[in-house]
Amino acid sequence: MKKIIFLGMLLLVSGCTITQDVKPVDSSVNIQKIYVENNEAVLMKETVNEIVSQLQAMGFESESYTSGQRPDDAKHYIIYTGNWQWDIAMYLTYFTAELYENESSIGSVSYDARGGSGRSDKFGKTADKIRPLLNELLSQVKKPNSTTQLP
Repeated sequence: MKKIIFLGMLLLVSGCTITQDVKPVDSSVNIQKIYVENNEAVLMKETVNEIVSQLQAMGFESESYTSGQRPDDAKHYIIYTGNWQWDIAMYLTYFTAELYENESSIGSVSYDARGGSGRSDKFGKTADKIRPLLNELLSQVKKPNSTTQLP
């Protein structure tokens, strides 16, 4: 009987996953400034400011723009979406961001906690969930006005 209970719990826990995927930007890309499209459909309105702040902390000039009104000089821009859910507290359930150069996608990130219902690490600050993704996305990109790469 104990084996059946153990196997049942193992199956339940093994179905609780949080996935992260990053397609990093190629090292040959030189980025001076990254614009971030403000997605009005995202529940947490401060998400756009968080993305801009994290990009600036990494050494990139960054600012947001209103959806559908991309500035003429926006060679590099990010379009994102995110969802939050309630389970004792609000937590980031799903986040994706895609970095474009002109009209071509050059990198992307995703965070998916929809299958992580039984995991306590689904809780925490949104910033702490997306920071490592953005760092990995841009880890090989040359910093603005520099020939060195990010660590």
